[in-house]
Amino acid sequence: MPNIFLFLLAAMTLTLAPGPDNIYVLTRGIAQGKKAGLVAAAGFSSGLLFHTLLAVLGFAALIKAYPPAYHALQYAGAAYLAYLGYRTLRSASAGIALASGEGNPGVPLKRIYWQSVLANMLNPKVTLFFIAFLPQFVNRDAGHEAMQMLLLALVFIAQAFVIFSAIALFSGAVGAYFRRRASASVHLNRLAGCAFIGLGIRMALPE
Repeated sequence: MPNIFLFLLAAMTLTLAPGPDNIYVLTRGIAQGKKAGLVAAAGFSSGLLFHTLLAVLGFAALIKAYPPAYHALQYAGAAYLAYLGYRTLRSASAGIALASGEGNPGVPLKRIYWQSVLANMLNPKVTLFFIAFLPQFVNRDAGHEAMQMLLLALVFIAQAFVIFSAIALFSGAVGAYFRRRASASVHLNRLAGCAFIGLGIRMALPE
């Protein structure tokens, strides 16, 4: 069996490091409330299942070995994040924002969930991270390496959801303070839109 405790510590450290996923959850929670942040957290965690399957089935190695495939996913993910930013900025300009509370987010929760899933799936860096990170904690003498990688991936997904949810709750509380006024809510949505576009540019840039 792999060393679960050591893996969990490493996974938590990596998840807490600033990246597109936790920054997206943070900005979504500030702009639209803790429910939106939690749904985004669930979406990004669900997207990790896609990268898990790629890593376990060996498709991730194919992406790594064929640079055009990697870059195609990279630019598609960057374009999608930029598109989300554009949509958010348009909503802010049109005044589609919360006047108070957080029960009725500007973007439907179902849409936020699937946006988060797709944004995670279109990030090839996550796939390459999985194939570089998971094997380091696999006990090759114990056999069943694919099952061990699957177990490790599920542990990673669980801890990621817990951390993302904590970020969502924190950002939702902070955002609620500012969203009591409609004008502040519009500015928060503009900030979120700019953040999404910035994440897209960051994803498109070379390492």
